[in-house]
Amino acid sequence: MKRILNLKINGKNYEILSSDNRTLLEVLREDLNLTGTKWGCDTGECGACVVLIDGIPQLSCLTLAVFCEGKEITTVEGIPEKEMEEIEKILTEEGAVQCGFCTPGMVIMMKYLKDCGFNNSLDIKEELSGNFCRCTGYKKILDACIKILNKHAK
Repeated sequence: MKRILNLKINGKNYEILSSDNRTLLEVLREDLNLTGTKWGCDTGECGACVVLIDGIPQLSCLTLAVFCEGKEITTVEGIPEKEMEEIEKILTEEGAVQCGFCTPGMVIMMKYLKDCGFNNSLDIKEELSGNFCRCTGYKKILDACIKILNKHAK
């Protein structure tokens, strides 16, 4: 069955005709051309598709779009430019980006951790554990995340 979904994504309202069984990831990439959110494992194991739903990280490959009505969805494209520039600069300085496939999910998690005021490296490591990177070995990503969080320590 198809229905009209009213979704708020990156501060904009969208009306989308979609079937009930489509994931948020499918809607983001296929209907809205918001391709920053990556299609990785499709089983909720890699973290490439992480978005914020009402400020909480969620796997968009496992989230039905129909359940997102009335919620605020933030993709990597929705991160404010100044904030994104700062994150990109630190990731680059720390050498934390190689192929870039995992980067959007990592960036969403870094934004979440920053917004929540995380600053304990053990907590950060645990929070990032759902985002797989096959290139960097995580140390550089963890260092970049700690640097970002330390800049914004409350």
